[in-house]
Amino acid sequence: MAQLRLDYDKFVTQDTVVLVLGPEDAKAFVNYWQENDLPFVGLPDPTHSILKKYGQEVNLFKFGRMPAQVTIDKQGLVRFVHYGHDATDIPTNAEILEVLQRLNQEQNAKPNQ
Repeated sequence: MAQLRLDYDKFVTQDTVVLVLGPEDAKAFVNYWQENDLPFVGLPDPTHSILKKYGQEVNLFKFGRMPAQVTIDKQGLVRFVHYGHDATDIPTNAEILEVLQRLNQEQNAKPNQ
């Protein structure tokens, strides 16, 4: 999440809402968000119900949830997914921003509907 904070303004420039789901309960999640002054939206998912729908792996031998990044376009379609193999396997902000830029270019190239 620290990585997302570093380039948060670049995500906003790409007309993107950053939503981070975490395994903590609501109280722990609120405390973490306040202590770390995170600028994006956080959603507690202690039962893993939301990201299971997107295929995120839970591996108890690797200390819980494996990282997953899912990019959903404005029509609600999943356009990019990265499933990490361990806690450090996450795409860089530059990789995600490149995907967002491409999606925005595709959207802007479509004739008005």
